[in-house]
Amino acid sequence: MTPHDVSRPRPFGRALCAMVTPFTADGALDPDAAAAHAARLVAAGCDGLVLNGTTGESPTTSDAEKTELVRAVREAVGPGVPLVAGIGTADTRHTVAQARAAEQAGADGLLVVTPYYSRPPQAAVEAHFRRVADASGLPVMLYDIPGRTGTRIEPDTMLRLAEHPRVVAVKDCAMDLLGSTKVIAATGLAYYSGCEELNLPLYAVGGAGFVSTVANVAPGALRAVLDAFDAGNTAEAARLNARLTPLTELMMASGLPGTVTAKALLDAGPVREPLQPAGHEASDGLRGAYERLIAVG
Repeated sequence: MTPHDVSRPRPFGRALCAMVTPFTADGALDPDAAAAHAARLVAAGCDGLVLNGTTGESPTTSDAEKTELVRAVREAVGPGVPLVAGIGTADTRHTVAQARAAEQAGADGLLVVTPYYSRPPQAAVEAHFRRVADASGLPVMLYDIPGRTGTRIEPDTMLRLAEHPRVVAVKDCAMDLLGSTKVIAATGLAYYSGCEELNLPLYAVGGAGFVSTVANVAPGALRAVLDAFDAGNTAEAARLNARLTPLTELMMASGLPGTVTAKALLDAGPVREPLQPAGHEASDGLRGAYERLIAVG
């Protein structure tokens, strides 16, 4: 088969892991464990890492912990691995301060979520992102996840934000393939799937890759889907994608947050309240799905 066109923009690579934040048994940040986990992910095929996102329990980590985590992972993986730091909050001033702190700590990019709960109108959403993009010299990945924030970044707003020189990418959890396709076709924005079930469909219409929670435990299997597609073997890409479905469903659609399910499969310490650890039945099911995935290679 003819290899797929791979000229699409990929400012942070193709295969990015939304990394969990390891804690010690008593709930403190564990920078050594974070460094070790980051190094394993890169060795297993992750092009880049997204730190301090929701999977990284950003709602319950302090600004100082976020900065320490970026520094520890940067030291562990070296300068060649893109690190995207989640900095989004519901407060524009706080987000600007976090952007500057992440830049000083060694991040290569910023993941900025739509301001949540207050549900600002589109003009205010656009102004927020522009303020943050102007606050540092780092490229920005917009995080569109209306199911959590309550507010969509509408496609027309995305088109306007694409004109900003530092707005370069989108983590797409809007579940609107038509809207995403429209923006991809009209801009140079790199669209990264933030929902594992859309990794392959979004990639097929011009997406850049993925930012994945499941990649914490199965980075190679996720990357293999993109590799097959880029090689022109779309049937193999579909087969490999389907092979991931049982684990993806248990990790991301079982009623438990992805942070909880990922940590149930990793030696990454507890989750912070209000999250609670997975129960024995859920943990056993997750481990069984993971072991079956590994067993088939």
